[in-house]
Amino acid sequence: MQDDKVCYFCESPYIEYHHIYKAGNRKISDRHGFTVWLCPDCHRGTYGVHGKNGHDKDMALKQAAQAEFERLGHTRQQFIDLIGRSYL
Repeated sequence: MQDDKVCYFCESPYIEYHHIYKAGNRKISDRHGFTVWLCPDCHRGTYGVHGKNGHDKDMALKQAAQAEFERLGHTRQQFIDLIGRSYL
């Protein structure tokens, strides 16, 4: 999903690795490229994907990853079979 090693949202060079689909789907995220680089604020800050007000960013990443998966020729059902649900 990401070529440059900068924050996906703000392009900060101070970054951390983020699995878009967490918990039981970490290995699937690694295998299919459902990962991005995020700065500490966009990752763990109040408005970061793991923050209490970060739901919109978290959903944006989940939707972007699914859209890219489907753009590469996979079906929505294949995505659901991998992750367990659709975000689109």
